Amino acid sequence: MATRNELERRRDEVLRVCERPGTAEELFRDLLLRLRRLVPFTGSLCFGLDPATHLATAPALIDGVHASHCGSFWPREFLVEDTNLFLAMARTQTAAAGLVEATGARPVRSARYREFMAPQGYGDELRAVLRAERSAWGSISLYRPTEERPFSPDEIAFVAGLTRPVAEALRARLVAERRSTGAQPHSPGVVLFDGSGNLLNANDAARAWFDELPDVGIGAEVPSPVRVLLAHGLAVAEGHERGPARMRLRTGRGRWLVLHASHLPGAAGTDDLLAVVVEPATSAEVAPIIVEAYALTPREQDIISALARGLGTAEMAQQLFLSAHTVRDHVKSVFAKLGVSTRGELVAKLFAEHYEPALEQRVTRMPLEA
Repeated sequence: MATRNELERRRDEVLRVCERPGTAEELFRDLLLRLRRLVPFTGSLCFGLDPATHLATAPALIDGVHASHCGSFWPREFLVEDTNLFLAMARTQTAAAGLVEATGARPVRSARYREFMAPQGYGDELRAVLRAERSAWGSISLYRPTEERPFSPDEIAFVAGLTRPVAEALRARLVAERRSTGAQPHSPGVVLFDGSGNLLNANDAARAWFDELPDVGIGAEVPSPVRVLLAHGLAVAEGHERGPARMRLRTGRGRWLVLHASHLPGAAGTDDLLAVVVEPATSAEVAPIIVEAYALTPREQDIISALARGLGTAEMAQQLFLSAHTVRDHVKSVFAKLGVSTRGELVAKLFAEHYEPALEQRVTRMPLEA
């Protein structure tokens, strides 16, 4: 085990991974490879977080955690009262924490220990929230076997000191990936139609997205909602309707897509074209879906956003310039509309309906190389 002085000496070595080019998943992988030499662990879970809600998105890198336990990991965060929950750590700006240390060397007090860690042979967990300024962009969980000593205060402090620079690097890579125009999974798709709505061409990304729609894929016939979008796009181009021509669709796996239709005037002697761009919905796009689905008022939208971020009644009252009594009334109304009875159930519902289906598609399960 590395001493405190050795950890400090090798901090810059670990942080050099932040300076390298690459994807967010590669950043997690490189970071874990170096951390494991200094802060030994056997299992790990790394997730990107939606900075608006602090819910897990992508990438997701899992090592040493049995598949049978993966499905319960995030619902447990929202529904089971426990020590070192990610939302609580993000709210209190706790960079890193150890389970054994937080429970006074009695990890059995933790439901996560009893039901998730102990059955897999793990005795301690070191959690870290990757925060850049106000928002959390990622989370890391490191697991040490029961027969080994728990994570020490020096190890926890060392990991905590890495979180901000790693978060800044993660944020930069995630933003760069979202701007990518390459024909990669989860990248935008482009489809071209003639003025009569006949399919002319489509890139690979568009074909992949359309094949996931619950209607029929592009390989057979254009999905009927897209036909509606095309008609709207043409009507906008001819001045019969106001733009933009856009819609949101949910794939068969539960992923929300945003589709845009644009009229492309043809050059002299050529026909006009209609282009449809297909891309994954951002959290800002998903939010209106939630609002529309549950008929939330503007104030209830503010409340649900605050609840998702783990704010308490007093914090919400201060930020929204409301009394605590009014906040509680709004919370009751939100609970009634969404059919939940606790804050944990609310966040679990939002995660299950709008985040988990997409996350499941982007989990990497691969042992790290030594």
